[in-house]
Amino acid sequence: MQLDKASRGQVVKITEIPNDRVRVQAIRFGLSEGAVVTCREVVPAGPVVVTRNKQEIAIGRNLAKTISVEPC
Repeated sequence: MQLDKASRGQVVKITEIPNDRVRVQAIRFGLSEGAVVTCREVVPAGPVVVTRNKQEIAIGRNLAKTISVEPC
């Protein structure tokens, strides 16, 4: 499943970040493979808002479509 398909309140684990460009962007947000995040909001035609360690991170829809996750 891709991160943009997560539902509000769902806890997911990042399983794969496919390419280096996307991986670098995700690391700048403090996200990496194996990280557990909570989906706070999926804004229609907008970003996916996740929380990790009490920090909210808004991830652009195109970036979220490339990040693979699995429910925890």
